[in-house]
Amino acid sequence: MKKTLVLCISLSAALAFTSCKSSESAYRKMYDKAKAQEASQQNEAETTSPVVTPLEQKSANEVTVMDNVDNAVVRQENFSVVSGPEVKSFGVVVGSFSLKANAEGLQRTLKGAGYDASIVFNSERSMYRVVASSFNNKADAVRSRDALRSRYADAWLLFKK
Repeated sequence: MKKTLVLCISLSAALAFTSCKSSESAYRKMYDKAKAQEASQQNEAETTSPVVTPLEQKSANEVTVMDNVDNAVVRQENFSVVSGPEVKSFGVVVGSFSLKANAEGLQRTLKGAGYDASIVFNSERSMYRVVASSFNNKADAVRSRDALRSRYADAWLLFKK
């Protein structure tokens, strides 16, 4: 009786382990299906036309002035002079700050370097702009901006609205 019981338990265990075994063919079928789906998506992506993105994005307050060959971008803003001389038509901005004390520090640095710098305030953006130099024509402003970019890489042109 003991031998029969052990034989039945072993047979039951063998059947239990073999019936739960996953078949390799099921995995192979799923793998082949996934590969075919991936290949069809890749072919579809190659046949569709590519998406073209804009080359240059400009914010609404930037305008390109076409009065000369250099075609440099000029930002137009309403501002008022806080300290320093009056800003002419085109100003070269070397710093923008939300705190006036930071703008005053840069103004002192520029004055020490020989520039007649001004601080202007843009109330729409609540920003203090430090204008290193200003000019009546754009060509002179562009030359000054290019010279200042060796020290202030983000220098840009400002035109009063």
